[in-house]
Amino acid sequence: MDGLRVIPTWRHGQERLYVCLPDGRNIAWYDREAGRVSLLAEDREGDVLRALGPFVTGPVAVGPPPVPTPAELARLTLHPDDDLAPNRPGEALLVALDRDPGPPRRLRPDPRRRALEAEQTVGDALDRMDGAGWHAVHSVPLPGGSRIHHLLIGPGGLFALHTLYARKQRVTVTDPLVTLGRREPTALLRRVRADADRASYALTAEVRPVLALVGPTAVTVPAAPREVRVLTDLEVQTLARQGGVLKPADVEALHAMARDRNTWTRV
Repeated sequence: MDGLRVIPTWRHGQERLYVCLPDGRNIAWYDREAGRVSLLAEDREGDVLRALGPFVTGPVAVGPPPVPTPAELARLTLHPDDDLAPNRPGEALLVALDRDPGPPRRLRPDPRRRALEAEQTVGDALDRMDGAGWHAVHSVPLPGGSRIHHLLIGPGGLFALHTLYARKQRVTVTDPLVTLGRREPTALLRRVRADADRASYALTAEVRPVLALVGPTAVTVPAAPREVRVLTDLEVQTLARQGGVLKPADVEALHAMARDRNTWTRV
């Protein structure tokens, strides 16, 4: 088709189709969610639309790429080493396991791998919310070696999520204690609240704490914990139902701050 190729790419659960010349240069792209074809070469509009024909669903707007917002321009100026947006769910654990995978045989499963599974499960659920105006930043590093597992920003506000692997376990939450199966209870909710407080300080905005339990057989919460929302991995996407707190421009500005590593160096 006029030598043009259509190459699909995926990011945060959204598909974008790039139209490329034979030498690999992009001359247009199609966003399904936005229903828009952005053209870099206006004289090739007919060729581009013919190439995209089998992929287009419904009416589309065609024109030059939209002018970037101030928040988008701020993101473009970030040095790649300072941009946290490419972080995968469980990024810090993936790096640690790559550096030190541990012995091939051990009596008990490596707890890092279970923690990684929990972060990946919750992170994937959060990334699927991207099309609804929400953004997730994963594995946010904090001074002292700590980190926020996931930071979610959207119309309903900001949430700091701490994940806990609870596969086939009963979980009891008695603020501030969390009991997993027959293990000794730990004051996990103190850390969950502390992470949200540090995020609030860094972003100068209210960040609400969430404990996300992955795969529990049952969850018992005799009394609602102070400030902390307790959800299972199957309930995480209910956060998208929150609305009416932030305007789209505020969401983008806060996301630009959150993905900048330098935002977190003094919290």
